[in-house]
Amino acid sequence: MTSAPGELRRRLGVPDAVLVGLGAMLGAGVFAALGPAARAAGPGLLAGLALAAVVAYCNATSSARLAARYPASGGTYVYGRERLGPFWGYLAGWGFVVGKTASCAAMALTVGAYAWPEHAHAVAAGAALALTAVNYVGVHKSALVTRAIVAVVLVVLVTVAVALLTSGEADAARLSFGADTSWGGILRAAGLLFFAFAGYARIATLGEEVRDPARTIPRAVPIALAITLAVYAAVAVAALSVLGGGRLAATTAPLADAVRAAGLPGLAPVVRAGAAVAALGSLLALILGVSRTTLAMARDRNLPGFLAAVHPRFAVPHRAELAVGAVTAVAAATADMRGAIGFSSFAVLAYYAVANASAWTLSPAEGRPPRLVPALGLAGCLTLAFALPLTSVLAGSAVLAAGALLYTVTRR
Repeated sequence: MTSAPGELRRRLGVPDAVLVGLGAMLGAGVFAALGPAARAAGPGLLAGLALAAVVAYCNATSSARLAARYPASGGTYVYGRERLGPFWGYLAGWGFVVGKTASCAAMALTVGAYAWPEHAHAVAAGAALALTAVNYVGVHKSALVTRAIVAVVLVVLVTVAVALLTSGEADAARLSFGADTSWGGILRAAGLLFFAFAGYARIATLGEEVRDPARTIPRAVPIALAITLAVYAAVAVAALSVLGGGRLAATTAPLADAVRAAGLPGLAPVVRAGAAVAALGSLLALILGVSRTTLAMARDRNLPGFLAAVHPRFAVPHRAELAVGAVTAVAAATADMRGAIGFSSFAVLAYYAVANASAWTLSPAEGRPPRLVPALGLAGCLTLAFALPLTSVLAGSAVLAAGALLYTVTRR
């Protein structure tokens, strides 16, 4: 299939697009996010998971309809620009690029922490560079690697869930809400768990590389989201039934501790390996998504124009990918970014708020979803964003304010 100079090549069908979304969503979040969610809501994290899934569904539906209408790289940056105006598109793209670049470094460090804890920073930098090289040689190669990663992670998660639920330590009584469960806690848990669902955006940001986007994207997004929700729900129920809300809240490695508590210590190394592979999949998809949004913003000169180059042979935004990979590798090698990405969830929720507002403006002839979908998605994004811990809200607001200031200065 040919493409015009400066354009990406359409190679991905529905199965590949689903796998890209699964690779992003079935990342390291499920291995680590259950603990913070349990600290916020105890067993109420299950309600938080359901709430996060509803908001994610609305966001995914809005994004899929917009991606079918505007099948270009950039995701919500493009939708906001086209439907709401240049500023809102820029603000969404800015929040996504800055927030998700920090997430790239965090995922790289997660790979190092699970694969070789004594040399986590070196492994993290190496992982970032290796996956940048995979992405450099074409999105089809990235999809093939993602297919293998998703297969491994699904096998690990299903094995762990079945083993925990069938162990003698599983107790359904531990799933009951406690007296201290509050709506505030459930909302905070939903905001934390939403981060784990956000990977479906990777399908939309690859809109310029998808075959028949009007058909492929609206089919791939809900399939990937449904599979992810089913797996997350099974894993969360299994971990809670073994550890309970209190012990789950106290752990930093919930699945590893759960298999030990269930009398299955032999599965702990499997969990560690699965977490490392899952983090690799998440990192691969993150680099794909950030580089494509960087490409779109560079084309409009909202980022340096030289980042808009497309490789003549591999048909990928190679300079944008190299830039994202280099920044990720340096950050992962020199600093512990895992504690510094609280603003990422806030920025991502702001990104999807713009997507829902953009979908609201579609006409029925343009494929607008039912009005309730973008309205609920917008309200849900804003509610979850401001229900996050205060430090996350302040950091995320500061990042968006810095982007708005930069936009104003450069336009003048």
